[in-house]
Amino acid sequence: MALEQSHLLTDEIIHSKWDNSLTPLLSIRPGDIVEMDTREASDGQLEHDSSLAALESLDFGRIHPLTGPILIEGAEPGDSIEIEVLELTPKGWGWTGIIPGFGLLAEDFTKPYLVQWDLTTDKAEFSTTGIQIPLDPFMGVMGVGMDEVGAHSTVPPRRNGGNIDIKQLNQGSRLFLPVLVPGALLSLGDGHAAQGDGEVCGTAIECPMNLRFRVNLHKNTNLQELQFFTMGNPHDRINQKGYYVTTGHAPDLMEATKKSLRFMIDYLSRTYKLSAEEAYILCSVAADLKISEIVDAPNWIVSTFISQDIFPA
Repeated sequence: MALEQSHLLTDEIIHSKWDNSLTPLLSIRPGDIVEMDTREASDGQLEHDSSLAALESLDFGRIHPLTGPILIEGAEPGDSIEIEVLELTPKGWGWTGIIPGFGLLAEDFTKPYLVQWDLTTDKAEFSTTGIQIPLDPFMGVMGVGMDEVGAHSTVPPRRNGGNIDIKQLNQGSRLFLPVLVPGALLSLGDGHAAQGDGEVCGTAIECPMNLRFRVNLHKNTNLQELQFFTMGNPHDRINQKGYYVTTGHAPDLMEATKKSLRFMIDYLSRTYKLSAEEAYILCSVAADLKISEIVDAPNWIVSTFISQDIFPA
């Protein structure tokens, strides 16, 4: 049996569209380990000292810069690849922004807003509020080549994975993706230092990332969409102060979700003297949306959870 090999792939060459005609930057065998650098989601349009003007002029055509593609030897349509996340290290800084026209409550928040984060420790302090967000990094975009020809946006998630923004794909997780084209053509990007389930304002703590992962190949699995294994999020397991939760009910899940989020924004603004924009940003990086009930017609319940551990005593 061949021993695993380690490979290094920098972010010098990137792509920002799914396109199965791209030439692979790297070819690996199943079981090999890859160390990879990725740029932050804006592809350098925002930097650690950027002003609000940079967010106002954001070019969505450059979102998301992906490192890859990587060809996995022996991978064929009908197989699946397994990405075992070994290590994730944010590169010192990050940003979260409210982008007009984007996000769950785009109709409520029509002006841009930008927060910069220092990621040099294991917690990111939220401006001058005293609120501290535990870092739990993961990759927002993890995907394989699509079986449709041409260039396709990376913004929506698809059958190939892509912009999935699943925060539980952190260190120790294993992601299984269907192979749709020969060689799989794996690409990754959109590093997040922390995020709430839902990424409600449209951005998490966006950051450049260094990561290590192992790629395995499983033959003839006929996986239809991604599946994964996770140990969950570490700060959920050590939470000491519990969670405050707001709920929203409606006959439509999206309407219920928006109600629950609006009630949480109102709660955070009243309780911690945050602006509505600050509360919305905080929900995007630290609050978790959950479907609490979806069987008692005609109304469903969505809940928004936020840990009390992040707030100063």
